[in-house]
Amino acid sequence: MELRRVVVTGLGALTPIGNTVQEFWNGLITGVSGAAPITYFDTTHFKTKFACELKGFNVEDFIDRKEARKMDRYAQYAMVSADEAVKDAQFDFENLDKDRVGVIWGSGIGGLETFQLEVMEFTKGNGIPKFNPFFIPKMIADIAGGHISIKYGFRGPNFTTVSACASSTNAIIDSFNYIRLGHADVMVTGGSEAAVTIAGMGGFNAMHALSTRNDDPTTASRPMDKDRDGFVLGEGAGALVLEEYEHAIARGATIYCEIGGGGMSADAHHITAPHPEGLGAKNVMINCLRDAGLKPTDVDGVNMHGTSTPLGDIAESKAILHVFGDHAYTMNLNSTKSMTGHLLGAAGAIETISSILSIKHGIIPPTINHFTDDDQIDSKLNFTFNQAQKRDVKVLMSNTFGFGGHNACVLVKKVDL
Repeated sequence: MELRRVVVTGLGALTPIGNTVQEFWNGLITGVSGAAPITYFDTTHFKTKFACELKGFNVEDFIDRKEARKMDRYAQYAMVSADEAVKDAQFDFENLDKDRVGVIWGSGIGGLETFQLEVMEFTKGNGIPKFNPFFIPKMIADIAGGHISIKYGFRGPNFTTVSACASSTNAIIDSFNYIRLGHADVMVTGGSEAAVTIAGMGGFNAMHALSTRNDDPTTASRPMDKDRDGFVLGEGAGALVLEEYEHAIARGATIYCEIGGGGMSADAHHITAPHPEGLGAKNVMINCLRDAGLKPTDVDGVNMHGTSTPLGDIAESKAILHVFGDHAYTMNLNSTKSMTGHLLGAAGAIETISSILSIKHGIIPPTINHFTDDDQIDSKLNFTFNQAQKRDVKVLMSNTFGFGGHNACVLVKKVDL
């Protein structure tokens, strides 16, 4: 069968460096760090005392207080970013076939704070099982997509992808496939996460996964730098409206870019560590290029997974060199996690949005906080260190890799009208 083309017609972002798409983009190109001391709870006894929290966000500015109380923060974030994306797409709801509009959302953890608070309350009650009636629907990872579909009446395919830090990239790829295979005309997709909690910070600290640079949080996320010591936890959401090309043209929609392809793979190596030679990362980029029908030399850059972990950055750099060969030295590589921190299951969504905006504006955001080259990473690669770079961008790829060895990569490109 002939596959249908899929384009992006709406964007929404709620991030540690901006609460709208425009604020997010401004933060990216100016190299703003979202890291700061944690305000949500007392960090006195925690190894890491900082994270990339949202700034100046009040959910009651967007959602009725009574309704917001029925949602974990990760679902609240999903609703806010999805609303921005749907408004951006400018649908004529009276003539929109809502049976052909679906929602595929991604979250690596879901309602972690809800689970934490309910268990903490239970331990105070002498074993008496007194739980909030919204405990389960607030906690489950699929509920964000449910809330979005209920709000707008979207009755098409609806589910959640859970693949750790690859979750929202998987959601985008699944949405892309549902449209190009003819199962839907429009999909709202993306991901959200709200893991800056006692349990989230404590758990990642126990794994020695987080930076402990408490004396200088704003420079703690330093991908590809010799002195990186772990990732910085972030939170927020990103949403995209994907639409079948002819459907978008027929209604006169503004088109940001085209989704060219998606790739998936598994490391099959370790529950948390990457394959040392980047085997899964190599395969996922090859699979993505094959799906898009493009050559490595067609790609202008890669928004790397680039978490600022000692092993991960090395493995991904090796994989890029393997896939792109000498062309790798002509590309722009960058890690926006140096600014936003790591949004876990929401990372792929906001990083795909960053790539889309790079195509629109002809600017590659920087990888900030680079001070010292790592002799295990090829210094001739252009990691767009410390300053945004202008470039005529036609094709970009965005990598995300998750615990369990889950890898997902999406390719976005300028639309050939």
